[in-house]
Amino acid sequence: MITDDPYILKVEGLHINYGNFKAVQNVGFDVLPGEIFGLLGPNGAGKTSTLSAIEGLIKFQSGTIIVDGQDALEKPLHARAAMGVQLQSTSFQPELNVEQILQLFAGIYGVPLSKEKLRGILQDIQLEDAAHKKFGQLSGGQQQRVSLVIATIHNPRLVLLDEPTTGLDPQSRRQLWERMEAIREKGHSVLLTTHSMEEAEAVCDRMAIIDHGQVIAIDTPQALIDKHRHDPEVIAVSRRGKITLEDVFIALTGRAVRA
Repeated sequence: MITDDPYILKVEGLHINYGNFKAVQNVGFDVLPGEIFGLLGPNGAGKTSTLSAIEGLIKFQSGTIIVDGQDALEKPLHARAAMGVQLQSTSFQPELNVEQILQLFAGIYGVPLSKEKLRGILQDIQLEDAAHKKFGQLSGGQQQRVSLVIATIHNPRLVLLDEPTTGLDPQSRRQLWERMEAIREKGHSVLLTTHSMEEAEAVCDRMAIIDHGQVIAIDTPQALIDKHRHDPEVIAVSRRGKITLEDVFIALTGRAVRA
């Protein structure tokens, strides 16, 4: 559900250095309202640094990051208020149970949370029976459901998900995809990092492939496949007789295993 608004996130000319190492070089892309946008790349390609800069966790040397109309450098608190972030690995106060964690973060964000609303949230994520379990006692899929609720409890316009389905079983993964699509249906946006080509092809409206700190391709998953399906390198890496997004990704970023 893409609206007439120009974008929810715009990144332009982003440069991030760690000493003499140039981790991100002139990266730029935008995310539209009601769009799931994938940021893909091999290990060490620069996607985590890019995501961290957007989140406000690291400083960048130059460039512009605009979140829901707010410049992340000029108005960092306003930009962060428009975002919800779910990290790949999340831990919460070990002494608190699920219900208490939800109440805590609702309070931090200034979101009223009545008993009825809390019960509705727990029912929606199918954790009503686990309300009094501590976070560490939950399965991986259950933990991800709680983390996503916390990331979106203040109804942010942009949700950043860092490899959210890593280690999940197929049922939990599909359920998380459905929750991403529900965010999109509200006209809000998702920026997703993933190593799963299947996931990118299944849920992303558009995606950027980043390698060696630079964006090397931006388009819809199908358009990337169609554009490169006749490239000799793509054909050479194909193993199934049918060109896939993974074939294109490997052809563009190389076959070498990254540390």
